[in-house]
Amino acid sequence: MRDDPRLPTSSHFWRSPLRGTWFTAVLGLVLLGGISVLFVTGLVSYAAYNPDLSPVNDTTPDKGVLGFYLFDWPAGPSWLYRLSQGVHVTLGVVLVPVLLAKLWSVVPKLFTLPPARSVAHALERVSLLLLVGGVLFQFVTGLLNVQLEYVFPGSFYPLHFYGAWVFIAAFAVHAALRTPMAVRAVRARRRDEAELEAPRPAPATVSRRGALWLVGGGSLLLFATTVGQSLGGPLRRTALLAPHGGSDPGGGPNGFQINKTARYAGITRADTHPDAWRLVVTGPAGTVRLSRAELLRMPQHSSSLPIACVEGWSTADQWWRGVRLRDLAALAGYAGDPPDVLVESLQRHGAFRRAALRANQVSDPRSLLALYVNGEELSPDHGYPARIIVPAAPGVHNTKWVGRLTFGDL
Repeated sequence: MRDDPRLPTSSHFWRSPLRGTWFTAVLGLVLLGGISVLFVTGLVSYAAYNPDLSPVNDTTPDKGVLGFYLFDWPAGPSWLYRLSQGVHVTLGVVLVPVLLAKLWSVVPKLFTLPPARSVAHALERVSLLLLVGGVLFQFVTGLLNVQLEYVFPGSFYPLHFYGAWVFIAAFAVHAALRTPMAVRAVRARRRDEAELEAPRPAPATVSRRGALWLVGGGSLLLFATTVGQSLGGPLRRTALLAPHGGSDPGGGPNGFQINKTARYAGITRADTHPDAWRLVVTGPAGTVRLSRAELLRMPQHSSSLPIACVEGWSTADQWWRGVRLRDLAALAGYAGDPPDVLVESLQRHGAFRRAALRANQVSDPRSLLALYVNGEELSPDHGYPARIIVPAAPGVHNTKWVGRLTFGDL
């Protein structure tokens, strides 16, 4: 049955003349560079959450040595997270045609029989399954997260975290074994009849170079319809494949991107009414409860900052106005250098209704408890009556509908 041309286990089943060592090697080298950048920017994104800043920011269970902490995430430049996560998401989308072409080019090897000719061959097949399964899992869950479609079981954050380490281990082994051969194949255009090329190829309708141009054109099209989400401003309208890429957040000062509306978060007018809402600030000096009117009587400061989210989208710089976090830390009893702060939202449920910020983020003069944006009160969807805005922080740490600030070492 192995030689039955009607079955994928037969080499005669696969007749495309495009498959070959050179074609596969070119795609593999592109993925080697691209996936390496994805892994590095993924680690950078992990660092941006300040994962060892109390269990609030990183609830990944049993991460052990895999959860090593990189460095304290800086508060500047303000576009840092916007750049790193924009590269991570945009490059991930752009590599999809390359990944699919690479998997197509080697798919006959997945059906070769016998499944294991030796112990070494069995280990190679297992690593290949981990490699293919891992890369598909990472790309699929990442793309679903970008589109805000959480159809997979469990939380995206730990799933993507553990999936990344399983995949990168298999990827590193595969790259170490195959990269020298791929480089030689590209340089010499070596043909490998036994492994990849069809023994009885069908008539060619396109050359291998033409196929590579087709893959590159697909990647370029995805780049053009994705990158605008990371640049913000008018170019956001070109981000047809981005979350909310085709929707209009409205006009006016509050007319910029949001993911989570007040209705979705369960925030009602009764929660935010001036007669009911108070900001609770806690520190060594005790607990202070401040109305919005009292916050407005404190010194007001302005910052021009974007919002950048893990899904890869970001806004243009918005003009925020409110009370500096370090002034609120002083009110709580920290007259000198401010400490970390735990920020809690009025939102009652959800993974990011609380966020912890580093002392360097609190002390930055651009870090605000914002009350206004672009000269107008915050809209309910943008966090009225007050929200956090911190330079270079992931969007989920710019907590909306703030109800409590607890200053102290976390």
